[in-house]
Amino acid sequence: MTDSSPDMAAIHAKAETLIEALPYFQRYAGRSFVVKYGGNAMGDERAAREFAEDVVLLKAVGINPVVVHGGGPQIGAMLEKLGVETRFIDGLRVTDKATAEVAEMVLSGAINKAIVSSIARAGGKAIGISGKDGALVTARKLARTVKDPGSNIEKALDLGFVGEPAHVDTTILETVTAAGMIPVVAPIGAGEDGHTYNINADTMAGALAAALGAARLLLLTDVPGVLDSQGELLTDLSPADIASLRDAGTITGGMIPKLETCVNAVEAGCEAAVVLDGRVPHAMLLEFFTARGAGTLISRNGGTAHDAASHDKG
Repeated sequence: MTDSSPDMAAIHAKAETLIEALPYFQRYAGRSFVVKYGGNAMGDERAAREFAEDVVLLKAVGINPVVVHGGGPQIGAMLEKLGVETRFIDGLRVTDKATAEVAEMVLSGAINKAIVSSIARAGGKAIGISGKDGALVTARKLARTVKDPGSNIEKALDLGFVGEPAHVDTTILETVTAAGMIPVVAPIGAGEDGHTYNINADTMAGALAAALGAARLLLLTDVPGVLDSQGELLTDLSPADIASLRDAGTITGGMIPKLETCVNAVEAGCEAAVVLDGRVPHAMLLEFFTARGAGTLISRNGGTAHDAASHDKG
């Protein structure tokens, strides 16, 4: 006799969910997922706990997660507390020597270790590093230009010790991963000039995903993903699609650099990138282990539907 009680129905539903996830467990076993973590999720206790649980589950089923975290608001708060003046040019923080020292202290210290501790409480083993450890990331000074509104002539911006990855050596990530631990990476790098550079966390994550040949680069945001002109979620995009949407003015603001990071990573060796809402409980698991997915997937050829039948998730 079959038990049709509500409790048994819930148990059967859980079993069906696991069966649906099985092909994805098998496909991604032994592969790397690079996850950029930051924003609202870092400041919310429940969201932080769920993020740690998701990362530990990924490791438990044979996937190798690499976490890269941001910390802009926390850096700003510490600068204010210490009385260090903050300047911005075109929305970009100018990082002088004092600001760079505070950024490294906050990113490699309090934030990094809080994430490591959260993963430990969820039953995992993590180790906190920065791009300086094991020569993981050799940085170079970020070169930016801006057009003068009067003359329309481009001029160079000096943002101080703001950098970008020039070279990635994945040895330390591979060593940590092989030891059964989860790397948690602060976006700080050392330059060949001996200076320490603060690197945008999205950019850092994209560079690591490309160097690792990761199965996925995941950027957690505070929006559902990339939206069309009617506000509907676009589930599958190619680099060409993104270029068209940008030309049409559909993609604007902070989403532009995020998608540039995704395109660069995909074109440099990452299998696919995903932009999704980090505020949704267990959004990573919904994206990776269900046919429907949860955000916008960017791959070399794009697709027509965000399900396993159309593009087998990448």
